Amino acid sequence: MTMTAMQNARPYDDAQVAAIRDVAARIERMPFSSWHVKARVLIGTATFFDAFDALTIAQVLPVLKPLWSLSGPDIGLLISTGYLGQLVGALLFGACAERWGRLPALMGAISLFSVMSLLCGFAWDYHSLLLFRTIQGLGLGGQVPIAAVYISEIAKAPGRGRFVILYECIFTVGLFISGWVGSFVVPNLGWQAMFYIGAAPILVALSLRWALPESPRWLASRNRIEDAERAIVRIEAEVEKATGRRLAPPGKRGYADTRRPSWRDVLGPDYLKRSLVVWLIWFATFLVTYSLSTWLPTLYRTVFNLPLETSLRLATFGTFMQLVGGITAGLTADRIGRRWLFTVAFFGAGGALVFVWFLGLGSATCFFICSGVAYYFAGLSVLGAYLYTPEVYPTRVRAFATSLGTAWLRLASMVGPLIVGYFLASGIGAVFLIFAAVAFIAGIAIVLFAVETSGKPLEEISH
Repeated sequence: MTMTAMQNARPYDDAQVAAIRDVAARIERMPFSSWHVKARVLIGTATFFDAFDALTIAQVLPVLKPLWSLSGPDIGLLISTGYLGQLVGALLFGACAERWGRLPALMGAISLFSVMSLLCGFAWDYHSLLLFRTIQGLGLGGQVPIAAVYISEIAKAPGRGRFVILYECIFTVGLFISGWVGSFVVPNLGWQAMFYIGAAPILVALSLRWALPESPRWLASRNRIEDAERAIVRIEAEVEKATGRRLAPPGKRGYADTRRPSWRDVLGPDYLKRSLVVWLIWFATFLVTYSLSTWLPTLYRTVFNLPLETSLRLATFGTFMQLVGGITAGLTADRIGRRWLFTVAFFGAGGALVFVWFLGLGSATCFFICSGVAYYFAGLSVLGAYLYTPEVYPTRVRAFATSLGTAWLRLASMVGPLIVGYFLASGIGAVFLIFAAVAFIAGIAIVLFAVETSGKPLEEISH
């Protein structure tokens, strides 16, 4: 689907331009309320299971490896093809979100990964699981970036960093719970049970349409002014009910986004530098985190010769530290700004990975501590990326551009596990030095080129 196909054919008159400005001003004057919490919880439930399903493969691999006699390249391919599906899904559902709306795209993505999770539980051999997992990746890749865009578009500028990142923490909670649940479910109920659990969010997909309105910002950008008015009135009514008082009149009307979507919004002179910085953030962050997440149980099991249940539980500590980092990011992003957040994240993670390389893999304890520290700093940038990317693009292309950014996440998630699998037999320590170098490069790029978005309305940042 081209950007031309995503544009609206109707022109904007003066009244419609005023209405677009009014929508943004009305959102910006809304206090955070229990309605916003409801939106975060509902969409966050799907995001939780997106993360749960994404990491399920890491929990079942220690069982499938001997059961199906899988080699290192077999495991790397199984992990990487799932991320290939996520890459394609991010672009596909991102385009759908621009054409048909945030909620329809979310419903489609959630339904797809839920159904395919169920089918993964019925896989009878390596090749069937490979196929189902790849298709499941389409939905997994599409859900999270669109969810992040929706949450960003209903949030006002002051406190948006805290609001979005604390929502995104549910993704890391999903990663952690996946490891914790896997350590009990896989040894006792079998590997199939993990995939059966991952099918639960189909219930969320069925409830989204009536539980939440479409993004008013998106509706206004598509020149659907009457629909935007109905959506914003619905939100205002629920916020007033939740707070028990009338909303204040809207403040200053800001910039109205009436331009048509174009590739110049991503690759043109005004946005190319932003896009390159964003893509590097996604690639560097997830080259480290997903490579460790998917391989840690197997590394503890094969390199350190620890029991299966112990390996699975130790691997969850890294995800826990990532969650702690995410919470830290949520509490500090609005105070220190996005640029400082990413700078600390990348240089901190890079330093910890250098220690992993320097100390080697002779001690499980040292590896446990250093990898946990790396996870903590990576956690700052994992959730920061979901906050920052929607902020730097205009509404007309925000979902697609954010999905395109996450495509670099998927590329890193394909490349990283393959690198680890390649070095597994010949000296895995060098992998961590490579990952550290990538983190340092990203940190330098942030210092030199990243724009600050903290405390600014979305329309002001992308104007």
